Amino acid sequence: MLKQNKPMHIMALGLRGFPGIQGGVETHAQHLYPELVKLGCRVEVLTRKPFVKDARTSWEGVCLKPLWSPRQQGVESLVHSFIAVCYAIISRPDVVHIHAIGPALFAPLARLFGLKVVMTHHGMDYHREKWGWCGKTVLRWGERLGVTYSHACITVSATIKNHLQDTFGKMRDTVVVFNGVNIPTIAQDSSGLAAFGLKPKTYYLMVSRFVPEKRQDDLIEAFIHAKAKDSRKLVIVGRYEAGTNAYQDKVIALSKQHPNIILTGFKTGDALSLLYSHAECFILPSSHEGLPIALLEALSYGLYPIVSNIPAHTEMKLENKHYFSLGDTKQLAEKMDHIPTGGFNDALRMETIAHVKKTYNWHTIALETFAVFQRVVKKC
Repeated sequence: MLKQNKPMHIMALGLRGFPGIQGGVETHAQHLYPELVKLGCRVEVLTRKPFVKDARTSWEGVCLKPLWSPRQQGVESLVHSFIAVCYAIISRPDVVHIHAIGPALFAPLARLFGLKVVMTHHGMDYHREKWGWCGKTVLRWGERLGVTYSHACITVSATIKNHLQDTFGKMRDTVVVFNGVNIPTIAQDSSGLAAFGLKPKTYYLMVSRFVPEKRQDDLIEAFIHAKAKDSRKLVIVGRYEAGTNAYQDKVIALSKQHPNIILTGFKTGDALSLLYSHAECFILPSSHEGLPIALLEALSYGLYPIVSNIPAHTEMKLENKHYFSLGDTKQLAEKMDHIPTGGFNDALRMETIAHVKKTYNWHTIALETFAVFQRVVKKC
C-alpha cells in the first residue's frame, strides 16, 4: 500500500453516480475509486441527485456527495458539471478528476481558480447518434478545452490517444490507462435461468444501454435472419422504458417479431452474473465505444465474442472470426450461425480469462491512475 503524510484528496465529477447505475463511466468509477482508497487516497465523488436512489453517503470507503442536476438530456451533464466545479473551487481538493469530454468543458474554470485537473477521456461522444449539431459542437469543444486545460489526460484506449495526437498534436501529459474488470466467480447453478425461459449455452447475450450507437436493432435484425434463431435465444440486458424515445420504442417493437428474443431490463449482481455465466456467446454490434467494459466482463467469463470491427474493438486484437463489418447484419447473422457449440472449449475459456486478468486488472489500473495524480500534484 502506498502511503502519504496527508491523504491525497481526489474529487471526481462527470458521472451520475454508483453503485448499480448503468453506464460505462459509472462502472469504471465504481471499480477504480475503491482501489484508490486502498492506496491511501481520500476520494469524493460528486453524484447527480436524480439518479441516486438511496441516501448513502459512502461506498467502499468512497465519499458520495449528491448535487442537484436536471434530468433533461443535453443539459443534465453540463449543469451538474458546472455546479460540481464550483463545489470543487470551494472545497479545494488536491486533484479534480473529470470524466468524459462533456464535463471537461469546465476544465478552464477549474484551472482559473487554481485547481489541478486530470481528465479521463472515455470516448469521442460527439460520434453518438443521439446528438444533433449543437450537442456535437459542445462535445467537440469540451474535448478541446479538456485536452488544453487539464494538467494531464488519461485515455481508456490507444485509439483515443492516437485520435488526440492526430487532432491536437503533442500534448503535455497523455497516458493510456485501460478500463478494467474484476474476474468473477462463475455461477455453477443454472436453475435461475428458468425465470427468463432459458437453458445454459443456448442463448446469445448483449449487455448495454438502449441508445442508437449500441445497435440493438442491428442485432435483432441479424438474429431474425440467422438460421439458428429457432434453436437459440437472444437475450438483451439493459434498462429501457417504452415511450421514452423513438429508438427504444423501435427496439421494443422489433423484439416482438420473434418469440426467442428476450429483453430482461437492467440487471446487476447475481442476476447479471447468472446470465453471463451460462451464455454461449456475447455480441456487441456498437458503432461507437471507448473501451467497452461490457465486452471485458464477457471475456472475464470466458465467453465467445462477436463484435463490430470498430477501432475500439479491433484494438483488443481478437481473432478475425470474432469481427463483423459494422452494420452488416447479414454477415453478423452468418457469424451467429457458425459459433462453436457451447462457445469456447474449456482450454480457450481459461486462456481468455487469464489474459483478461493480466491485462485489465483494476488494481494495476488504480496504480497507473494514481501515478498520474502524483505527477500532477508534484509538478504544479
